[in-house]
Amino acid sequence: MKALRYLLIAVVAIILLVAAAILIATLVIDPNTYKPQIEKVVEDKTNLDLILEGDIGWSFIPIGLELNNVEARLEDKPFVKLNRLVAEVDFWSLITMSPAVDQFTLDGLDANLVKNAQGQGNWERIMPEGEPSEAPTEPQPSEQPATDTAATEDGGESEPLQFEVEEIGISNAALHYTDEATGQSVTIEDVSVSATGIALGQTFPLQASFRFATNQPEFAINAQISAQMTANEALNQFQIQDLDSSFDMTGEPFGGETVNAGVSGDITANLDAETASLSDIAASFANVDLTTSLEVQGFSEPKLAGQLTVAEFSPRELLKAMGQSDIETSDEAVLQSASFSTDIGGEPGQIALDNMNLSLDETTFTGRFGLGLENTAISLNLQGNALNVDRYLPPEPEGEQANEPATESSGEARGGTSTASEAAAPESELLPLETLRGLALDINFGLGELVASNLTITDISSKITANNGLIKVEQFGGNLYEGDFNVTATLDARKDNPTWKISERANNIQTLSLLTDLADMTLLSGGANLTADITTQGNRLSALKQNAQGEVRFDLEKGSFNKMNLTQMACQGIALANRESLTATDWGDSTPFNDMSGLIKIDGNTVNNTNLTAALAGMRLDGNGTVNMQSSQLDYELGLRVVGEIHRDEACRVTEYVKGAVIPVECRGDIAGEPAKLCSFDGSRFRDTLKTMAANAASEKAKKELNRAIDDKLGEKLEEKLDKESSGKVKDALKGLFNQ
Repeated sequence: MKALRYLLIAVVAIILLVAAAILIATLVIDPNTYKPQIEKVVEDKTNLDLILEGDIGWSFIPIGLELNNVEARLEDKPFVKLNRLVAEVDFWSLITMSPAVDQFTLDGLDANLVKNAQGQGNWERIMPEGEPSEAPTEPQPSEQPATDTAATEDGGESEPLQFEVEEIGISNAALHYTDEATGQSVTIEDVSVSATGIALGQTFPLQASFRFATNQPEFAINAQISAQMTANEALNQFQIQDLDSSFDMTGEPFGGETVNAGVSGDITANLDAETASLSDIAASFANVDLTTSLEVQGFSEPKLAGQLTVAEFSPRELLKAMGQSDIETSDEAVLQSASFSTDIGGEPGQIALDNMNLSLDETTFTGRFGLGLENTAISLNLQGNALNVDRYLPPEPEGEQANEPATESSGEARGGTSTASEAAAPESELLPLETLRGLALDINFGLGELVASNLTITDISSKITANNGLIKVEQFGGNLYEGDFNVTATLDARKDNPTWKISERANNIQTLSLLTDLADMTLLSGGANLTADITTQGNRLSALKQNAQGEVRFDLEKGSFNKMNLTQMACQGIALANRESLTATDWGDSTPFNDMSGLIKIDGNTVNNTNLTAALAGMRLDGNGTVNMQSSQLDYELGLRVVGEIHRDEACRVTEYVKGAVIPVECRGDIAGEPAKLCSFDGSRFRDTLKTMAANAASEKAKKELNRAIDDKLGEKLEEKLDKESSGKVKDALKGLFNQ
C-alpha cells in the first residue's frame, strides 16, 4: 500500500511540475519574438507568403491561443486573411479525458479561391512543384490499424467521448470563388455562427446567418437560421427542434423583386436505426405555403409515410411576387387558384403518392403516383373533371395585328425557299432514343371533358405504357360530336431507326359541328366513319413522311357539301349541251348526298384516292386524285355523272343523250388555302363531255330514223297481208294496235 501511495504522489508531483513549467513558459516566453521564424518556415515549405501583423497570445489556464491580423498571400495575391482567432481549452478537462472548450472565436476569415483559364485552382498551387505527396502509406496486410485496438480487452466497446464547448462564435467570415474561364463568381459572406453550452446529450441553441451571391445570373440570398440542436454521446442520433429560418432572395430570376421564403419545424435522425422524422414542417415561398410530416425508415431503400399539402394560392400572384410578367390568357379569370395535397407512402425503395388532389381553377384531378427509386419506374393514375385549354391560351390578336402579313422569313418557308445557310442546316432528331429506352411507364389518364382549339371531347380515357424503348398508347378514346373515336399507337425505339404504328377508329362523328368548332369551316356535313392504319420509320420528320405507308377508309352518311352547289355546276354543263340558259336563281349554297365513301392510300409523301363515290340527287359523284404532302398541293378531279332528273329548270332537263354524261369538276391548289375556292367547274374537260353528248344525240337520231323506217315497212307488209284476209275486223284491230 505504501508503494502505491508513493507512486500516486510521484504522478501528481510530475503533473504539477509539468503544469508549473507550462505556466512559467506562458509567463516568460513571448511567442511574438518568433514571428519571423514562423513566417520563414511557411515561405520555405510552401508557395505562401505568411504575414503575421498582429499579436500572438497564449495562456495556460485555460490553455489558449490567440492570433490577430494574419494574412497568407499566394503569388502576390490575397489567399486567406484572418482578423482574430481565439481557442481556449480547459486544462483540467484534458487531464480527466473530457475535453471542454471554453471558447472558440473566429472573426474576419476571408478566403479567395480562383480557378484559372486552364482549369487549375490556386489551392492546388500551395505546395511547390515536385513536392512529394504527403499521402499516408497504405498499411501492409499484416499491419493492424490503430483503431482496431479501440475496444477494451474484454471485448466491450470503448467509452463514449465526453465533449463540451462553452461558446462558439464565427463572425464576418467570407469565401470568394472565381472561375476565370467562364467568368462565374460565387461569394458566401457575412457568415455568422453562434452557439453556447454545447454538450453531447444535451440541447443547445444555434443561430446562423450568411449571404450567398452569384453573378451568372445575378442572384443573392440573405439567410437567417435558428434552432435547438441535440446530438447524443455516440454521435449517431441528432435532433433539430424549433427550426426557424428565413431567406430573402433577389436578383435576375425575380426581376429585381425581393422574394421571401422560410422553413420551420422539427427534424430527428437515428443513423444506426436508419430512421428520420420530419414533424410539422412548414415551408413558404412568396404566397405559397407547404406543410408536411414525414417518417423515413431505411436510408438505402427508404420506406416513407406522411402527408404533403400545398395550400390554395394564386399562380398570378406568385408570378407577380417573383417579379415576372403576367401570363396573357384568353380568359383573365384563370390562374387565380391552385392547390395540391397527397398522402406519402410506398414499399421500401418506392415513393407512392396516394389520394392525390390537384386543382387549378375549376379543374380537379385525383389519383395516384408511384416512383421506383432504383429503376425510376413511373406509374400514374389521374382522373379529372373538365379542362378548357383555350381559356389558358394567349388571346387572339385584334385589329391590324390580326391582319398583318406573315414575316418575310415565314413567307419564304411556306414558298419553299430559304437562304443557303438554312438549307444546309442539318435536320434534328425528333426523340431522344436513349432516354426513351430507359423509360418504365404505366399511365392511366381520364378526363370528363376537354375543350381544345374550340373542339369538345368528352369521356376521355387513355392508357400509355413504356418498357425498354417499346412505348404503347394502348388506348386513347372518347366521345366526339355525337360519335366516338379510339386511337392506338406503338413506338418501337429499341432500334436506332424507330418504327411507328398508328391505328384509328371513328364512328358517326358529325363533321359539320366538328369542322365548325375546330376551324370555323362548314364545307362538309354528315356522320363520319373512319378506319386508319398507318406505319412509318425514322426519327426525323422528313423520314417519317417519306416512309409512311397505310390506308384510310371513310364514309359519310346523309351529309352535304356546303358553300358549293354541285347541282348548279352540273346544270351549267347540261344547259350548254341543250344550247339554252338557266333561269333559276335559288340554287342555294349546299349539295346534299345520301352517302359518300372512299379509300385513301398513303405512299410516302403522296396521298392518293382513286375511288371516291357519293350519291347525289340525280347524280353520282366520282373522284380521284392526289395530295403531295411535301408541297401541300392538291390535284383532284371530280366527275358528276347524270343518272336522273337534277333540277326543275327547263334548261337543265335530262334528255336521252344527256343521261349518263359526266359533268367535270376540278379541285387544285394549296390545301392550306380557303377550301371553298379549291373546286370549280372544269371547262376544258367538259369539251370531251360535249363530244360524248353530241355522239349520243347523233346515235339517238339515227336510231329514231331507223325505227321509223322499220315501222313504215312493217306497216306496208301488214296491210298487204290483211288485204288478202277475209275478215275486216282482224285488219282493223291489228292496225289499231300498231298505231297505239
